Amino acid sequence: MCGIVAYVGSKPCCPLLIEGLKRLEYRGYDSAGVAILEPSGRIDVVRAVGRVSVLENRLTQRKPLMGSLGIAHTRWATHGGVTEPNAHPHRDDRHGIALIHNGIIENYSTLKTWLQERGHVFKSETDTEVLTMLIGELYDGDLEAAVQAALREVTGAYAIAVICEKEPGVLVAARKGSPLMVGIGADEHIVASDPSAVVAHTTQAMTLEDYQVCRLTPDSFRTSTIDNVPVTPKVHELEMELQEIERGGYPHFMLKEIFEQPSAIQQTMRGRIDKREGRIVLGGVGQYARELVKARRFILTAQGTALHAAKIGEYLFEELAKIPAECEYASEFRYRNPIIEEGAVVIAVSQSGETADTLAALREAKDRGALALGVVNAVGSTIARETDAGVYLRVGPEIGVASTKAFVGQVAVMTMLAMFIGRRRFMSVEQAAGLIDALEKIPDAIGRVLEESDHIRKVATRYIERENWLFLGRGYNYPTALEGALKLKEISYIHAEGMPAAEMKHGPIALINEGMPCVFIANRGSQYDKVLSNIQEVRARGGHVIAVATEGDDEIRKHAEDVFYIPDVPECLSPMVAVVPLQLLAYHAAVLRGHDVDKPRNLAKSVTVE
Repeated sequence: MCGIVAYVGSKPCCPLLIEGLKRLEYRGYDSAGVAILEPSGRIDVVRAVGRVSVLENRLTQRKPLMGSLGIAHTRWATHGGVTEPNAHPHRDDRHGIALIHNGIIENYSTLKTWLQERGHVFKSETDTEVLTMLIGELYDGDLEAAVQAALREVTGAYAIAVICEKEPGVLVAARKGSPLMVGIGADEHIVASDPSAVVAHTTQAMTLEDYQVCRLTPDSFRTSTIDNVPVTPKVHELEMELQEIERGGYPHFMLKEIFEQPSAIQQTMRGRIDKREGRIVLGGVGQYARELVKARRFILTAQGTALHAAKIGEYLFEELAKIPAECEYASEFRYRNPIIEEGAVVIAVSQSGETADTLAALREAKDRGALALGVVNAVGSTIARETDAGVYLRVGPEIGVASTKAFVGQVAVMTMLAMFIGRRRFMSVEQAAGLIDALEKIPDAIGRVLEESDHIRKVATRYIERENWLFLGRGYNYPTALEGALKLKEISYIHAEGMPAAEMKHGPIALINEGMPCVFIANRGSQYDKVLSNIQEVRARGGHVIAVATEGDDEIRKHAEDVFYIPDVPECLSPMVAVVPLQLLAYHAAVLRGHDVDKPRNLAKSVTVE
């Protein structure tokens, strides 16, 4: 959510800033802008509502901006509507200060009143302009000191980049709660909210921690706390490669990432399977193996797609590890008074590792004494740093806003983690070896489903005018139904509900009318016959059934208008395969309806505000 790019160096920075914003478009936004310190000594601000391309067109229609110090931003509206005055960057004209900001300043209203009493006039409805004016009010010739002083007065979350006309070679960045990193180049520095905006220019970077401020010039940097205590940052090598964030010939990142799933899952499993011993090897949690084996309860917490993966994890831990488990919306968990007893383990699941609600729930559980694990994709993210241990997905960067390969990676990690514990508790070598063998075949199974993309597109064509869908499943594939419905909602803007198939007759069955698409995950499993009964309930009321079924199941054709076949895999592994036709169904429906698949309206890739 929102994107930050800033530069200080020796080259004209406008092209670099625009390129960086384009690489951050996947995060979700509604307006964009740049502020560049020109050779004349004035900071020029250019903003536009809409896509980065609109901003780019506006820049080409005016005199080129030639400065080598600048900041750029894509905004996702929180305070104030989607208007040009509310877009970033914001200015304080008294001292020629410009600022961009991700996050929310919670006490902005009080600060705004105080600043208005001191003569400041506001042009926007944003909390960001309040922070800009506050820095200006406290400025006394030292931008770094003014930023530190201002941040001591604010409550909330922020990642900011600030420049000032009176200090032409200085860029100041700071962070609390929202991700921010500094790329270190040859006589230049690039500040960004995501490594995708940095990797084209340098592979050396440092990640700012909460309450840290960094003063950057072309050839030096200084890192401190907001109380001006010096900090020695850790410089690391970026693991992301440029080609990983390019479309590679696919029309959309989402389709590319759907088709990357076989190789992504292979990467997730690589080096983590010991077939000879029938064991899973997870170095990230190895030192806590005894605590995990003795655990009394697992709490899985997440939001969105990650929550659906965590719900599958709940089933996996109870079946494979025989440990009580529960899955919680992170946004609800932290505001309850949760009971965390001795032996509780909390697992925070997040693609980005920066999800604000999940991070807050994690901290709440840790404060109450839980052992904290993370299941994340982004190396070095906040959740990865704040957990006691964890497992990386290793599925590669996910650019499409609607998560696909990260979901499958999360389920794969959850499966391996449940087996890691189960093998140490009661699971025999033979049982583990059989499941490991099936797990290693999942990439090929996904590959076979991907071959049906054209067939799935033809089915989508018949239903894209329908505005209400149901997705139904049982057991392990109830969360898969939730994920299928979410994908359709996210990118095609079709209303869809996912639910346990048995729940349908307790109310939602009233929605079914003639021709309504009802997607059933009806693969062979322990509840197959019951799913068939639920299908009959839909058909009796005129609904059209689209079934995800096991290869070789000819009987299902008698009960469904359309069938998507998947290979026969153990029931506990089936969500990783059954979700793929649902991803493709959502993708093709969105394309057929003419929507921008990679940038769905109102959505952000990484939700870093509550």
